[in-house]
Amino acid sequence: MLAQPVFFADGRLKRIAKIGFWVMVAVYIADCFTPLRFHYDSLRYFAIKDCIEFGCPPNSDAAKDYFPIGYTALLVILSKLGILKSFSLVLINSIYLFAGLYFVYKIFEKKISPYFYFGIVLLNWLFVKFTSHPLSEMQYIFFSLTSVYFFYRFTQGKQFKWFLLSLLMGWLAFMTRTVGVTLIAAIAFGLIWEFREQQMNFLRNNKFLVGAALAVVIAALMIFSQQLGINHYGEVLSEHFKEAPFFKRIGWRFKEWGEIFLNTSSIKIVNYISGKWGELLFIAAGLVIFGWFVFKLYFRKNTIPFFIKAYLLFYCLIMFNWPFNDPRFWVPVMPLIAAVFIQMPLQENRLIKTVSSLLLITYVSLGAFASGYMVYTSFDREVFSRTQAKGVYRNEYETYFFGKPLSDTATHVDPFVLDLLNRYDR
Repeated sequence: MLAQPVFFADGRLKRIAKIGFWVMVAVYIADCFTPLRFHYDSLRYFAIKDCIEFGCPPNSDAAKDYFPIGYTALLVILSKLGILKSFSLVLINSIYLFAGLYFVYKIFEKKISPYFYFGIVLLNWLFVKFTSHPLSEMQYIFFSLTSVYFFYRFTQGKQFKWFLLSLLMGWLAFMTRTVGVTLIAAIAFGLIWEFREQQMNFLRNNKFLVGAALAVVIAALMIFSQQLGINHYGEVLSEHFKEAPFFKRIGWRFKEWGEIFLNTSSIKIVNYISGKWGELLFIAAGLVIFGWFVFKLYFRKNTIPFFIKAYLLFYCLIMFNWPFNDPRFWVPVMPLIAAVFIQMPLQENRLIKTVSSLLLITYVSLGAFASGYMVYTSFDREVFSRTQAKGVYRNEYETYFFGKPLSDTATHVDPFVLDLLNRYDR
């Protein structure tokens, strides 16, 4: 991507970034008018919501679902207020996203351009896509990045109120997505780093107290492991680890990074390239970009706060061991990754500058296409029905929109999905 010094020096680029930002604001506003976009996990959230609000059998899937309560709580609140509609959900997601990006910008405001930063993130196909879905990613982004900002304020002035606010937001992030445990760990390590001299003296003088506190924490996790979903997560992961060995997971992660920075899903490209060359292209791109990111962040002098480095490290450690394949998993930390990337100065090397410029052009072009396509499908019901979730819920959407499935091969309409559309669309 463009180095920040080059960007700041070029008034034309500033104007282009400002125009691009407002265009993307218009795109996200337009997407608020999309029909209710279902994803498999969205249906789980709605099922849990109905279970809480109206009751369900104790042995049902919704009653036993291990999803944290945070996002479901939002659905219940909106339902009680009578405003649980597609428009409200997308609008709230957009507010969550813009607020989270604002807090990241406030941390790095003297080092990055706001319009350039906002535009780069908003153009990414994953944000264009998942802001329009009733999923927990944007809520997690808001709580986690607010927590990061408050802890940053704490490190600047050592005012205890900022630390408490950071912990509160970190807890809300954890209640939204279990991966928020990496944020809590980062705050703990950041606290130790900020008071490392005092901590060492405290540890020397209170070894028994520290040991007892750790024992209490471990015991609490064991006692409440069922309520926190740890047992279920462990069972699910142990099964999927058998299906996804280590090197397969590593390949997935690099492919996901390739999808993020080439700004398109590999599925759209791989089918047009023979053999495994398409997948290898994304893996290679992701490997190079991830390697450069790690090298610049952890092995070169920079001004990135220690606790942010710790958070990204813990998150990467979790993700590189996660036995599922989906670039969506990186959405929660992408605003921080983008902020780190765009303030990293490029070396005075013509090849690196050329490659970075080509990557930026590709990124912006594909992001613009994804944004336009999302708006298009939001307002064309026939295309929307065929393409949303790769057509998995086509029969339900067409029945809702047109009274019957338009496909000659339609044999089944899920009553639960149809009922949700009747209750909560628009």
